Amino acid sequence: MRIGLIVLAAAPLIAALPAQAQDSAVASTQIAQGDYSQAESKLLAELRIHPGRPELLLNLAAVYAKTGRTGEARNLYTKVLSRDDVLMDISIDQTAGSHALAQRGLSRLDAVQFSAR
Repeated sequence: MRIGLIVLAAAPLIAALPAQAQDSAVASTQIAQGDYSQAESKLLAELRIHPGRPELLLNLAAVYAKTGRTGEARNLYTKVLSRDDVLMDISIDQTAGSHALAQRGLSRLDAVQFSAR
């Protein structure tokens, strides 16, 4: 099964999405535009309806990372890694597993923390 859309903390990417992921698409656009507060609100609302969806968790982790909440971001990336790996569309012609995306997000957090020392 493929799930559409993922935004990574350092490089938001918007993909063509299935109908059930439209709220996540809106949040991805908002993340790309730097409207983290609105994106967070939408993602939290979607997670109340669909808890555990990897694209929502990964996008919320990106919001947390972008707003300096690295501990919360790390927790969400770890949560994604604790679940099944899901193939996701990250652009029109590119896919990646949810685990690979979570690992990439964790690596970015580690890089930011290392450079801040």
